[in-house]
Amino acid sequence: MTLQSRSHASALGYFKWAFVVTSAGLALGGWFGWQMTGTIGGAASIFFICCVLAVLEISLSFDNAIVNANKLKDMTPKWQKRFLTWGILIAVFGMRVLFPLLIVVIAAKIGPWQAVMVAASQPEQYAAIMHDAHLPIAAFGGTFLMMVGLKFFFDHEKDIHWVHALEEWASRYSSIRGIEIAIVLVIMLAVSRFLPAGEMTVFIRSAVWGLLTFLVVEVLSGILDMKEKALSGAAKGGLGAFVYLEVLDASFSFDGVIGAFALTQNMIVIAIGLGIGAMYVRSMTIMLVEKGTLSQYRYLEHGAFYAILILSVIMYMQTLYHIPEVITGLAGAGLIGVSLVSSIRWNRKKSRAELQSQA
Repeated sequence: MTLQSRSHASALGYFKWAFVVTSAGLALGGWFGWQMTGTIGGAASIFFICCVLAVLEISLSFDNAIVNANKLKDMTPKWQKRFLTWGILIAVFGMRVLFPLLIVVIAAKIGPWQAVMVAASQPEQYAAIMHDAHLPIAAFGGTFLMMVGLKFFFDHEKDIHWVHALEEWASRYSSIRGIEIAIVLVIMLAVSRFLPAGEMTVFIRSAVWGLLTFLVVEVLSGILDMKEKALSGAAKGGLGAFVYLEVLDASFSFDGVIGAFALTQNMIVIAIGLGIGAMYVRSMTIMLVEKGTLSQYRYLEHGAFYAILILSVIMYMQTLYHIPEVITGLAGAGLIGVSLVSSIRWNRKKSRAELQSQA
């Protein structure tokens, strides 16, 4: 059964599995807290942290769900199903569990098993390593997301504009090859000037790797989808789109994973909380595709990509100042909310115009 073939379900129906995972995850969190502390207060504390982490992940991932839906609606049914099964496993276990361990392995120059032991027995040291790795992560993720956002607006085929003057200007100059890369490099160099010499080198190197990763993923996605098209005769996305979405999800998850360490240093609790949030992102993605929400609300996608650009700038700014995660989450959700309201107003205006023309 494909996404398009399912009947129109109620909004709550799309979140059935998210509710199941929430119940199981929070129960597991409470039980884990009891096992750790042996007290009701300890169990309640872990339960509460899992709830906060889930809300944090959801608030940071509204734009992720919209971008996923935009790419997913053009994928073949086979790859849609694979992304919503394999993809969610990679998102939950790969990015929320294995990714922090990989950072510790690289930053501390230790083996994977040693990293697991540090996470289990020395959570404070584990959190300190993650905190020290925030600079290169923010530079890498911020650059990748900035390219994603700019690529949407610098498109000569884009004919729907929300912030009309700005987006029309971007569309007009999109024919200049490499203009997005030039903008990112200018911002990258400007931000790096405010960093100490040692940190400047790390920032620029990590940002360049983020830029290179985006370009490689773009090329790889194109090559893989061309092969898929040659084999199936279909012009829809397959493996290339899958790879693109997985790397994109990784970039989105950087902020949530780093922010989680402000609440707890226990990787099991982090995995439970962020994993619950990831399931809601999956459910939102399915709902957006099946209900055709992106076509019903013409500016919703614009709001998501503005939120991506804001998130990328915030990740850059976090290398200079501490910015609370609540600001990051509210900024993205607020932009999407405003774009939704603008879309509703446009729909009403269009309906009135159609009624007047019929009269």
